[in-house]
Amino acid sequence: MAIFINEDSKVIVQGMTGSEGQKHTTRMLASGTNIVGGVNPRKAGTSVAFPKGGGDEGTVDVPVFGSVAEAIAATGADVSVIFVPPAFTRSAVVESIEAGMPLTVIITEGVPVADSAEFFTLAEAKGVRLIGPNCPGIISPGKSNVGIIPADITGPGKIGLVSKSGTLTYQMMYELRDFGFSTAIGIGGDPIIGTTHIDALAAFEADPDTEAIVMIGEIGGDAEERAAAYIQAHVTKPVVGYVAGFTAPEGKTMGHAGAIVSGSSGTAQAKKEALEAAGVKVGRTPSETAALMREILS
Repeated sequence: MAIFINEDSKVIVQGMTGSEGQKHTTRMLASGTNIVGGVNPRKAGTSVAFPKGGGDEGTVDVPVFGSVAEAIAATGADVSVIFVPPAFTRSAVVESIEAGMPLTVIITEGVPVADSAEFFTLAEAKGVRLIGPNCPGIISPGKSNVGIIPADITGPGKIGLVSKSGTLTYQMMYELRDFGFSTAIGIGGDPIIGTTHIDALAAFEADPDTEAIVMIGEIGGDAEERAAAYIQAHVTKPVVGYVAGFTAPEGKTMGHAGAIVSGSSGTAQAKKEALEAAGVKVGRTPSETAALMREILS
């Protein structure tokens, strides 16, 4: 099992014909993702040849559609991943939502918060799921990989991972590669994101093949405190946590747009204490966090 995506997911790429879209479509295909089309109104009716990947020689022609709605009608796509510049992201996401796409993964960094607020509100009204923006995407190893997460650092297993940070997602997957993952999801660090820690925790709790969960947060905001309260009330599986930013100075905006600390609110220590009060073991480094998970699984 996995959450949100699996081997049956049919993926389209909005922005597939651009340089980033082509590069990452090649990578996603190589890791076994079922990519059924791309979207570019100016190149509708054409196709792009990609290496087959997975050890197969030759190429696969991926058709380009003029709209998300056309792509869904022709292919039955149920996931879209967006590789378009920030200025065009809002319209791409809105198009995907209004076409009824069940899951849209938004990789783009630098999306204006007002745009995120608009498409987040629309997605809620339509009852569809967004992941991102400013995120690495989601991977269920051996089944599907939607986004930019490297597919070769781990295999399938029993751990669920939800993280605000892309690079820490990769590090945790590598550190626990001998155990493997059911799904790893990078939710992004912007102030407004589609899928939250709580959404992922609820899905992992319901997934019979996820035995334990790693949650990675970072300074700023109160998402981790809210997740701690949710864990205490609803999660029966063991959870270990890490909060990036223990050495960050107060009053500074750090890295991700959401990582704004004022006074003691939003500090790594405050988040660590909230999680520990909910029964979550929290490491002070990614490696220490991985060691805590090893103890649980061993």
